[in-house]
Amino acid sequence: MARTIIMGDPRYFSVRGGANPHTRNVLGMKKKVDPELARRQWHSMARTLLDHGAEVFVIGPRADLPGLVYPANAGFLYPLEDGAAADKTFHLANLLPTRAPEREVYRPFIESLGFKTSPVLHRFEGEADFFPAGRYMLFTYGKIERQRFVPTLQIPPWRRVYGLRSEADAIDELRPIAGEREILALELVLEAYYHGDTVLCSFGPRREFLLAYLDGLSVPARGRVREALGADLVELSQADAAIYAANSFQIQHAGRLYLFMPEGISEELRRAVRERGVEPVTVDVSEFLAKGGGSIKCMLLDLGPAGEQPVSADAAALRVQRSYKRLFAG
Repeated sequence: MARTIIMGDPRYFSVRGGANPHTRNVLGMKKKVDPELARRQWHSMARTLLDHGAEVFVIGPRADLPGLVYPANAGFLYPLEDGAAADKTFHLANLLPTRAPEREVYRPFIESLGFKTSPVLHRFEGEADFFPAGRYMLFTYGKIERQRFVPTLQIPPWRRVYGLRSEADAIDELRPIAGEREILALELVLEAYYHGDTVLCSFGPRREFLLAYLDGLSVPARGRVREALGADLVELSQADAAIYAANSFQIQHAGRLYLFMPEGISEELRRAVRERGVEPVTVDVSEFLAKGGGSIKCMLLDLGPAGEQPVSADAAALRVQRSYKRLFAG
């Protein structure tokens, strides 16, 4: 069954807020995006997803909201895998202030696809910080700080404080949603790995395996991951973690499992994934990581298997108009 995915048109992709360490150079100046390279990489990724059976819908570009190119922060659908669209709710994220206006872009778009929506009130950044892994839902959080420059006794004599994105107390809203499914709460500690999906990626037939860059978690969180996942844990090297190997995404197509991973991952990691019955598919989205701090998973929102969705004729027509095939492939 096709996977329903949302991507954000990259036409206005740029560094506007500079809200994570990837977006600025050593002097704290915001980096400049190569728009043509970004466009080519974005379309290559979208077409590779289509080639593997995905149904891709596209959020239109807005010059004032360049972060729409990273829709994984929009929220999360629960339950993700089972049931009709009408029985599912998409829980809208409460994003950092520079991206907060995106919520009212995502809300009508997702509702037009047949899903109910409901807001999360705590600071929380969607499926980037809340996603399934085997029998668990993983919830990642960290220290929320006001983003600012502070003086230091080094060169340059300042540093940028970024903080993390989802607050610990958001779990109070997530527990009733998850119901009986156990939530594994894990603290993030590195600003360059500011979402859970930059250090953790579940994959496999039941998403029972977990890629993990443990240095991105607090010491207690590392212990909880090792205890919960045991032999299903695949620890990432620093080199693989640095190119966001954990920011990968799995698709099932024609009876096989594929894990979309960033170009440049090590041969050791490829073997580890294949040994678990999943085929790596590498995609080059380096411009989005180097300038915006997001890779493959950040660039898509997962709405689960396509399935039959009870929509009106007008809504069905709208779905077609927003599909990648209609917009870009004729």
